[in-house]
Amino acid sequence: MISPSFLDELDRFRGSIDRLANARQRGEQRSTVLGEGLTFSDYRNYVPGDDTRLVDWKLYGRTGELYIKQFESERNLTVHVLLDASESMAAGEGDLNKFEYAAKLGLGFCSLAAGEHNEFRFSLLGETFERLDTGASNQGAVLGLIDRLNAIEPAGETDFAAALSEYAGTINSRSLVLVASDFLADAEAVAEGLDAVADNYLVLAHVHSPDERDPPTSGETIFKGMERPQTIRTYFGARQRRTYQERLEAHLEEIAEAARRRRAKHAEVTTDEEFFDAFARTWIG
Repeated sequence: MISPSFLDELDRFRGSIDRLANARQRGEQRSTVLGEGLTFSDYRNYVPGDDTRLVDWKLYGRTGELYIKQFESERNLTVHVLLDASESMAAGEGDLNKFEYAAKLGLGFCSLAAGEHNEFRFSLLGETFERLDTGASNQGAVLGLIDRLNAIEPAGETDFAAALSEYAGTINSRSLVLVASDFLADAEAVAEGLDAVADNYLVLAHVHSPDERDPPTSGETIFKGMERPQTIRTYFGARQRRTYQERLEAHLEEIAEAARRRRAKHAEVTTDEEFFDAFARTWIG
């Protein structure tokens, strides 16, 4: 289960989104301090967790409804988190679970985006994509995402080419896109999907479990497919282990090369490493 306590330790990463927007020449961001250079844009319904200083109390007096004022600075950069929900992401027990570890990386991105008055979106990837967020971009919405993610059991396969291509059609502003996955899929399909979102600032969180890098087995072994109904009985000795690791490393390099060709940030993380060390490598600061 994901505990929200890790969100309290993200303060050292704040400010990075603003620096990124400037470095990418996407226009100067206005100050996020209330009353300093903000331009009113629109209203939206109040959601628990919103800054009450942004409530239009005069409008509340007339309508009895709570509305939040939105400003241009809130729309300068949208963070899109795309989390692989295929069955292979269920690997690992407790804190070593890939899905939960990758989800925490994505939640961290959302929390920091909300803290800097930027919007975020959070979706699962499978045969297509499933959006989990409610449209609000505040800390209350991040906590709501934790509840929804804790109820999800990864299943099936992810079609990266189809899911990322379909999701790309929903992006209509300058954006940072985080794809958090083990990328245990055909490398060409992954690359095709990355092409669809490569016009944005793209980050790949490539999540492994320690058992994938070095399987804790030897001798006669039955391997069961996680995403396909198949089993293989084989002798897993030193030669087979070496061949397995060579093939895995080759696949990982294919994904890394796909990221490099699209000028994406590619961060490999393993679920047994300290979370904030992994987050620091994945984050855009």
